[in-house]
Amino acid sequence: MNLKKHILALAALSITLGVFAQSTPKYSNEFLAIGVGARALGMSNAYVSSVNDVTSGYWNPAGLLGIESDLQVGAMHSEYFAGIAKYDYAGIAKRIDSSSTLAVSFIRFGIDDIPNTIELIDPAGNIDYNRITSFSVADYAFIFSYAKRLKIPGLRFGANFKVIHRTVGDFAKAWGFGLDAGIQYNRDKWRFAAMARDLTSTFNAWSYTLDERTIEVFQQTGNDIPVNALEVTLPRLLLGVAREFNFGKEINLITELDLDATFDGKRNVLISADPVSIDPHFGLEIGYGGFIFVRAGVGNIQYVTEVSGKEVLTVQPNIGIGLKIKGITIDYALTDIGDQSVALYSNVFSLKFDIFKKNS
Repeated sequence: MNLKKHILALAALSITLGVFAQSTPKYSNEFLAIGVGARALGMSNAYVSSVNDVTSGYWNPAGLLGIESDLQVGAMHSEYFAGIAKYDYAGIAKRIDSSSTLAVSFIRFGIDDIPNTIELIDPAGNIDYNRITSFSVADYAFIFSYAKRLKIPGLRFGANFKVIHRTVGDFAKAWGFGLDAGIQYNRDKWRFAAMARDLTSTFNAWSYTLDERTIEVFQQTGNDIPVNALEVTLPRLLLGVAREFNFGKEINLITELDLDATFDGKRNVLISADPVSIDPHFGLEIGYGGFIFVRAGVGNIQYVTEVSGKEVLTVQPNIGIGLKIKGITIDYALTDIGDQSVALYSNVFSLKFDIFKKNS
């Protein structure tokens, strides 16, 4: 039996139960805050202004209009906690005409093959390891995006409709729906953007299916019996500004600063206040000949209390590299999801394919 998976399963179940302790929890649908695409992750998620590919369906749907091919397909895979948790993304974007684009994105974050020990002890009181089964805890998102070029030169608008599905084995499941909206504005070498996530709040309706044996085990172990309830994800505003620099004909530099604003009270971020907290992150990308790209960024700036009681300021550094050959782009990012004593660095890989119509 994998002890780490068992611990993570209990933690996931505890989070699921705990979100109902308050009507508007701070942390809801957090798997949608991780980010998709190794390019963005290498820049520490400072990307809402720069994004111009199929991952715009996640970062800022207005960026879909930056796709130059007729069809673009993207995919990403990453693993966390020594491979126990897996995070996958796939997206496809289709240009309708010169001023509008459609996209569909799929995201899954899950822990699989978790031991279910509820039936470990048989009715006679004996431990029987053959009675152990397994289940998965998984979060899914289906994002449908539309982008439109507006009449003002350089201004683009996009919107998302999201369908959320979350499962905890056969014990619990939730369905949710939400809306996002974003804009991008380019002026000379400057790029400005705003992205409103969960614009009208996103609502997840949880339902539970617990048999008598499971309820009995919950009661014997001092756990609360969960009841059907509604989980709410509050709006979040992302603001970004980017600047492009050209050094000769071959070298290109893009820098971006993003500010993520939440409206649910103090959070452990650089600017912590009530009711608005702001989490800044910065990223850059250096490209040579449109062929090879090097990226770096810093984010997750917060104060951490050490064992000694001393409070220190910490940052999360990310780096990445990209390679583009004709219509194929391969990106890699090395990201730090926390202090190394708690979690290891994670390797993120992503691919993009550009497909052009053949001339008749």
